Amino acid sequence: MHWREMDRETLDRAYNNMGAVADSQEWLARWREASGARRAMPGAVLDQAYGPRERNRIDLFPSGAADAPLLLFFHGGYWQRNAKEGFACMADGPLAHGIDVALAGYTLCPAATMTEVVAEARAAVSWIIAKARRLGFPMRRLVLAGWSAGGHLAASCLDLPAVDAALLVSGLYDLAPIQAGGLNDALRMDVAEAERLSPIRHIAPCRARLVIAWGEEELPELRRQSADFASAWRAAGNAAETLPVPGANHFSILDDLVRPDGVLTRAVLSLSA
Repeated sequence: MHWREMDRETLDRAYNNMGAVADSQEWLARWREASGARRAMPGAVLDQAYGPRERNRIDLFPSGAADAPLLLFFHGGYWQRNAKEGFACMADGPLAHGIDVALAGYTLCPAATMTEVVAEARAAVSWIIAKARRLGFPMRRLVLAGWSAGGHLAASCLDLPAVDAALLVSGLYDLAPIQAGGLNDALRMDVAEAERLSPIRHIAPCRARLVIAWGEEELPELRRQSADFASAWRAAGNAAETLPVPGANHFSILDDLVRPDGVLTRAVLSLSA
């Protein structure tokens, strides 16, 4: 069924990732615990301000490798939940292969509008481009990454200079169904804002190479969003690889970024080469 044919209750279920994954809270708790350990490790450069608001902060984790590329990660939570502090363990896989990692926080809705959230994400990328090398991060290549709502934010930054590639995981690229459902109660988008902030509506020729990943056990709407964006990106003449991960749901897929041998970690390695 096309999402426009769904009533609001059905549409809300179609995007309820936490409801679809029985152990979603356990995954979040596991990440928070592992992330606390990662943030406590020597060498971390924490809470660097890229803007004036409380959550406009970036954490950076050095791999120690000379001439290292840098991965900048945006967390998910439907733009209204979670924080960068709970996702620092996403650095574990890339760091094991000599890739520096940064995580960007951003103001959550409804304290910010969606337009403001996207502007903050773009400001975070611009800050990394301007400041990373001064902080001792070589940034031989800049690779963006994002999960769920973070995939949307990373996709909203692909046109910025110095962005070489991106790993987009289980992202949202067409905000029209989000605007039509209960998730919009906190986001407060009107139809025009949802159109303006939908990456799939504004694809232009772009040098950034993408890997677009999703779990094969994800909700159908999440799978569709990724497949449609990949098709549209390629139709514009851009480079994209699709990466459906067998057996993975919306949460378990990120274990493949935490693990040094995970398929998402391998994708980051490819994009960083």
